[in-house]
Parts: sequence; C-alpha cells; structure tokens
Amino acid sequence: MSQNILSIDQGTTSTRVMIFNSEGKILSKVSKNLRQIYPRSGWVEQDPNELINSVISLSKEALRISKLGIEEITSMGIANQRETTIIWDKNSGKPVYNAIVWQDNRTSDLCIDMFQRGLSDDIKKITGLVIDPYFSSTKIRWILDNIPDGQKRAENGELLFGTVDSWVIWNISSEKNHYIDSTNASRTMLMNIHDLEWDDYLLKTFNIPLNILPKIKPSIGEFGVTAKNIFTKEIPITGVAGDQSASLYGQACFEKSQIKCTYGTGAFIMVNSGSRIIKNNPGGLLRTLAYNYFSRKNYALEGSILSSGSTMSWLRDNLGIISNLDISSDISKSLDSLEGLYFVPSFAGLGAPHWNTNAKAMISGISFSTHSDHIIRAALESTAYQVKDIVESLDISIKSSITSIRVDGGQTSNDFLMQFQADILGLPIEVSKNIESTALGAAFMSGIGSKIWKTENQLKSIYEHSQIYEPKMNKSEVENLYSGWLNATNKLNY
Repeated sequence: MSQNILSIDQGTTSTRVMIFNSEGKILSKVSKNLRQIYPRSGWVEQDPNELINSVISLSKEALRISKLGIEEITSMGIANQRETTIIWDKNSGKPVYNAIVWQDNRTSDLCIDMFQRGLSDDIKKITGLVIDPYFSSTKIRWILDNIPDGQKRAENGELLFGTVDSWVIWNISSEKNHYIDSTNASRTMLMNIHDLEWDDYLLKTFNIPLNILPKIKPSIGEFGVTAKNIFTKEIPITGVAGDQSASLYGQACFEKSQIKCTYGTGAFIMVNSGSRIIKNNPGGLLRTLAYNYFSRKNYALEGSILSSGSTMSWLRDNLGIISNLDISSDISKSLDSLEGLYFVPSFAGLGAPHWNTNAKAMISGISFSTHSDHIIRAALESTAYQVKDIVESLDISIKSSITSIRVDGGQTSNDFLMQFQADILGLPIEVSKNIESTALGAAFMSGIGSKIWKTENQLKSIYEHSQIYEPKMNKSEVENLYSGWLNATNKLNY
C-alpha cells in the first residue's frame, strides 16, 4: 500500500491543504482565501471558526481529489501562521474573542511600558526575542484584560490559549489534545529557548496562568490522532511547526549557515545556526528554534519583514493602480529607473532589523514625473531592500558562509523581484521547484515522525530548485541604490 501524507498549511491570507506521496510529489492541492478583520487602525483579526472550518473542509476535499483511500494516508503534518493568538472556552470550545493576528500592533503601549520597566534584556536572554506586539504574550494579556472576567476565568481553568497549531490540534484530535509545537511556543515570548519550557518568571511578569497554556511538544513526534467524525480513519498527527520553520525544513536547509527566505504576506529570512544558540542578537535579529525532535535541537536566526506581499495587495485593493499582480514584473521591467523613488512599506511598523513599531508607511522621492508604474516597481523593490537589511545585519562569520539563498512563496514567480533580489544582495537566488515549501516541510516532518523517511539525507534528495538568478548589477550601482533606501528609512525616525 502506498504511503502518503496529508499536509495542512494554515496561513494568514489562506488555508492550503496538500497530499504528498513518499517521493515528495503533490497528489492534490486545494486552498481557500480567508477574511481579514480590521476593527481599528493597526488591529488585525480573524475568525477562529473560519480558520478551523477551512482546515477540515479542505482536508476532505484534498482527499477526494487525490482519489486515495483514507487507509492510504499514513500521517498528517501541520504548519501554521505563528504568533496569532486564540483563547477559547475549555468546556464549550467557543473562542472568547477573535484571533489576534501576528501583524496586529494594538499592544504597542504595553510593549513600551515593558521597555521602560527594563525588561528588554531579560526577555532577550530567556526567549531570544525582542519586545514587540508581534509576539503572543501581550496579545494574551490584552484578551484577558478586555473580555468579561477574563483573568478570573483563566485562573479558574475555564480558558485555554493556543497559537493556530494548538487550535487546529484541539479541534481535530480525538482526545481534544491541548498541545503546541516547540517552534510555535518559541514565538509566544513565554518559552525559555534554552530548556524549551514555559518560563515561570515571564508568566509572572505577564500575569498569565500556566493552566491556560498548552503542553509543549517536539516538532516531530506524536500529537495524537484525528477524530473519527472528521475522517473514517484515525490519522496520526506526527509533524507540527510554525510556517517559517516548516519552510526551512521543506527547503532542506539542514546544515549550519544555510539560509532561506519565504515571500508571502510578509517575508521571512531564517538562517540555520545549528545546535547552539547564537549568544547575541546580531543586528536586531531574533534567536528562535528552527525545529527539534528526540534530543536534537536546531536553532536559527530570523529576520521578519512585516509587509511584502501585503504591500502589493494594498496597491491593488486600496489604491486600485494595478488589477492583476501577475503583471507587476512586466510593468517594472518596462521602466529604466525610479529616479530616486523609494517605498517604505511600514504599514504595521518595521520589523527586523529596525524593530520600529510606530513607523508609518512612506513613499519618498515623488516628483511630477512619478506615475503609478513607478510606485508598483518601488513596492516590489522594497521587499528586496528589506531582505538586504537583514542579510547585512548578520555577523560577518555567518554572512561570509552564505553562498546562495533558497527562496519560496508566491512572489518567487515574479522575475523582476527575484533578479533584483539577486542583484541587490550580490548572491545567487535559488528558487525552489516546489513553491509550497511550507506544506512540504510539514510533510517532511510528519514523514520522519511516521517513519516514511528515516533520515534527512533522504529528504535532501527530494529537494529541487527550478531556477537560479545570478547577480548582474555592478557594485557601484548596488551601493548607490541601497544608500538611497537607507536614507529613506532613516526619515522614519523624524
């Protein structure tokens, strides 16, 4: 009987479900766009019920399209948008508030207060993170403070917290397992990155009861089985990771100093730093857990760009200057230059390495000759510049070891952006043949957990690239363009 994996990629703007065979080939793929809710400026929410309903319905649809029997599904893997925070009633299973999405910055004032209280160094040492609304802890605190009797209900054991992986596992597992994978836990700003346990000092600092938190589990292992009322067979859940960790794994970046970038709603750069934690946070980058299983831990340095694909969507949906994002590459190629025009897309603040929560989006260098095509190209270029900001902030010992960057995600199909990225970095850009690296990574983890594959060397042989973009721009032009970008971002400080 064939061995196949059902892989769930629950993202910010869509849920995607795929079935992979033992050769890493996609047998079926389905997706559904998700509604974003913007109650106020800077607030971003989603309906938790819409998230889980999409996971369940798409899983059934993927199975139907594959024409496989349920008995041919060996295991399930889950990858998910990280940091997004859900709290639900333990007895009814109903969310007490909408999911607060990772992009949401409503807790900026709380983060500023934490800075002023001198908590920054402690949090960096314990979690590897910087104080920012991005992470789950302040979102939990906000919900408990803003629902009726929130703190009391939490202390009485009536509420449960989870990131999206926890919400999915709790809803689909036969025993309502309240678990979180360690990579997702590392993004809550509540887990000690050294021992991979919830940290008592941080729980006390945020006044968050331990009993609402899920049990931390290795990325590869046993998370329970699916309930029979969802599928007719119990499917073991054997691999779970946050989307960026899954993408790193899906691109077979198993060796120290291998680096990947995923271009989605935001863009996320992750460098495998091996079994040891980099002691300092170089250039404002985050120390995070890449993945773990059995006694093995793999850490990473990560830089998060908060707006990349979402910037292009904003041009289409809010400004209406482009109706089809697929033509943005041709539009950009038709222009000789931007003549000093820069788009700094800090709609939700600036992420790494700046970590400027209060920054607002800005277009710099507009003149009478500027038209919509210039803005479209400047928006594309902004992603490449932000990636360069992160790579430039890496320690020289790491940066000198990088020979290429493996990339995946929707924007990797944009020829202009990929070539400009190679040019501005001065590094080859290796586009994954399977742009669904996040789902593939979840499948890889699940397959290792269910013993479809026994070693990561087998996974290396599955990974393929479709194209390599070599840098072509001369060094002086790169320096001139990047200098203009730095001048534009510096204006945000005034």
